[in-house]
Parts: sequence; C-alpha cells; structure tokens
Amino acid sequence: MEFSQREIIEKNLKDVHNKKKAFIAGPIQGMEHDQSYRNDLKKILEKYGYVVLDPWQREQVLYSQENEQELSGKSNIAGFIRRDLRDIELCDIFVVYLPKISAGACMELFYAKQFNKTTIAIIGFKDPSPWIIYHSDFILENIEDFEKFMKKRKES
Repeated sequence: MEFSQREIIEKNLKDVHNKKKAFIAGPIQGMEHDQSYRNDLKKILEKYGYVVLDPWQREQVLYSQENEQELSGKSNIAGFIRRDLRDIELCDIFVVYLPKISAGACMELFYAKQFNKTTIAIIGFKDPSPWIIYHSDFILENIEDFEKFMKKRKES
C-alpha cells in the first residue's frame, strides 16, 4: 500500500503531537561554540521516547558573526523569546543544563515551573541559588546521572 506525501506528513504530525515533549535549556552566551551538551541530552531524551524542543536549533543564527548586530534589536529578540516560551508551555518535561549560571536558562526554568512542568536541573557547580533549587523537581550533577535518571524513570 502506498501513501501520498500528504498522508505521510499528516501521520508524522500526528505522531509528533501524540509524543511526549522535552524542552532543553542551557547557557548560550559565552558558550556559542560549545553546545555539544544539547546533542548528548537530545540522544538520551529520544531514546526514551521524547520529541526534543531545542531553542538552539533556531537561535544559533543570532550568534553567527554575520548576525551579531541582530542581538541588539529588541523586536528581533522578542520573536525568539516568545517561541521559547511557547515551546516550554508545550513540553512535558523541562531539562536545564547548567555547567555555569545562565540568566536565560534560569528565566526559562522559572517559567516552566509556573506551568507545572516537571523540571530537571543538571548542575555542574557548587552552591546553586535557592531559586534554582526551589524551581527544580530533580537536581542531578552531570549528564551521565541524567541518563541513569531517565532509565530509572522509564522502569518505574
């Protein structure tokens, strides 16, 4: 039986809408050339059945040398922020990777908690802010611990 391209697209969209979604947050500024943690988290999340919502996929264009001036335009930034917030509203779990403090990632964590999302923080520094602790349902030390956490979560 052959399917039309439209039928395939509709099926894929239905599958995406029915799957669990995970939002990945983490520092971008000062780490523009080191976003590999996102791929590591994405692989783990996909392994456990999540569709990954990763703002870096659309925002990296802002951080290219040709677009450095784009960051200064408030109207340009507003669209990116609104899409991030919408994705957070759509997610089932929110994963924030914090090898260092990130104002944007902390704002996203706060926002996710306002929508009663399950929040998982991977924190790579000592003495995180009480704000981070309060808004995190689970706190882990590294990506390896996150993978163990996801495995245990699936088994329960």
